[in-house]
Amino acid sequence: MSNDWNMKSYMKGAAMLTVAAIIVKLLSAVYRVPFQNLVGDEGFYIYQQVYPFIAIITTWTSFGFAIALSKILSDYKANGKNFAIPKIRKIAFYYIGIISIIFFVFLFFGANLLGSFMGDVQLAQLLRAGSYVILLMPLLAVLKGEFQAEGRMGTVAYAQVLEQAIRVSVILLGTWIVLLNSLDLYKAGSMAMYGAVAGELGGVVFLGIVYWKITKKTGKEENVGPVPVWPIVKQLTMLSISASISALLFLLLQLVDSFTVFQLLIDNGMGRQEAMEKKGVYDRGQPLVQLGIVIASTLSLSIVPLVAHRLNKDKGRTAQPFMQLTFRIAFTFGIAAALGLIAVLPYLNEMLFKTRAESITLMVFSLQIIWMSLILTFMAMLQGGGKVRVPTLILLLCVCCKWILNGILIPSYGVIGAAWSGNASLAIACILMLLYFKKQWKIRFAPNSFYKGVAQASLVMFVIVIAYTRLIDHFPVGILSSRVEAVVISLSSVMLGAIVFIFVLTKRRVIAEKEWFLLPFGRRMAKLQLWLNKEK
Repeated sequence: MSNDWNMKSYMKGAAMLTVAAIIVKLLSAVYRVPFQNLVGDEGFYIYQQVYPFIAIITTWTSFGFAIALSKILSDYKANGKNFAIPKIRKIAFYYIGIISIIFFVFLFFGANLLGSFMGDVQLAQLLRAGSYVILLMPLLAVLKGEFQAEGRMGTVAYAQVLEQAIRVSVILLGTWIVLLNSLDLYKAGSMAMYGAVAGELGGVVFLGIVYWKITKKTGKEENVGPVPVWPIVKQLTMLSISASISALLFLLLQLVDSFTVFQLLIDNGMGRQEAMEKKGVYDRGQPLVQLGIVIASTLSLSIVPLVAHRLNKDKGRTAQPFMQLTFRIAFTFGIAAALGLIAVLPYLNEMLFKTRAESITLMVFSLQIIWMSLILTFMAMLQGGGKVRVPTLILLLCVCCKWILNGILIPSYGVIGAAWSGNASLAIACILMLLYFKKQWKIRFAPNSFYKGVAQASLVMFVIVIAYTRLIDHFPVGILSSRVEAVVISLSSVMLGAIVFIFVLTKRRVIAEKEWFLLPFGRRMAKLQLWLNKEK
């Protein structure tokens, strides 16, 4: 396999990661809509209170540790030390196993305590149900790391899609069955947690079968020679944290909300039932932001190895165009996604979640797409350049700011204060990340004409969509229900906004044709841009 990163290899690698990541992220965001429709805002609050605990641990272990192990194994293989591979796998398995047992004990036996900290002891049953998934992490992380080290990315991608498909199926079907027989929303939430267990178990079984078939053909490896344990453990720890910290940021902010939003609403005089529903409505913003940052998060997966290779090979000179392009795409579609969501949100809110409750709050929440898109991009580029310590500290500072600002803003402004605190914390992190990046590399991401073009495309899209929604909203709808009307307005507005934005973007040549060609599925955009700008 050639090691030379060129346009073709970048496109192929990015396309493969894009397809796998988009499917997983779409499933992760989209299933919350029917789930919320099944359990209502109170049931959604119950699920979202506990979800970050499980997601943080599984992301760090099955994603972060898998990447860390694959890098260590690849380095040893590249240095001709294949004899050490079995020992490294064993060290990784035992180390992740110890961490998993510690977290399992913490969640299972500390469930009542954590529930009381969140102001709802009944959440303990969900924490216990979800804790079982942690016991599967050692096998899952080691198998994924092994396959990634061998370049079998397709196998890992299939496993991730399978995990998510099983998880979503169990969550929705199981919740529906529970609610048919009982109206206990906490039992429904526990079933949703068991969905995560079922999904990870499916991934372990799939990868285990594939691994068994491969080892059956190739034979057993000999474990020869000593391998120092502490350096491997240290590497696994540092690499896993740096690899997963940007993915963990959004989950850590949700965790802060789990401990603060509901409790602060109660402390400031709101009734428990109303506070649960308010928190559930506020949590509608999570899947919206997840969908909005799909492009940026997918590009960030692609850029890390590319930047690392270019910097190591050419002392940073040829990494610059890829850094510039990644920033431009993340900035462009981050702005477009945020403003597009804001323009259609009252109708989209009703279409997806039955009511237009707290639409203003969700509009503010949606602005986080811009900051998250840029943070993921900066973090990926810095990580590719081996700069992870300072960015990690910046992201941890972001989490601390969120906790402090929640305490200041929620008592006065309610859940919209929580939405603003998220934006302020992410904006601080984004600015600090940019300043640190500029200190490392003196790169100008884009000329002024780029920002003018994006601003014009976004403004034209926003104005046209707002005018269209206000106009169509005044037409008589006859026998259509309010929600069906919201569906019609939302879908037609999204299509109109996308067409307008793409038209202005390509007409102004904000992104050059040669740059479109570097992106997954960018060939069609390049052809459209050439056709729109051809001389008559």
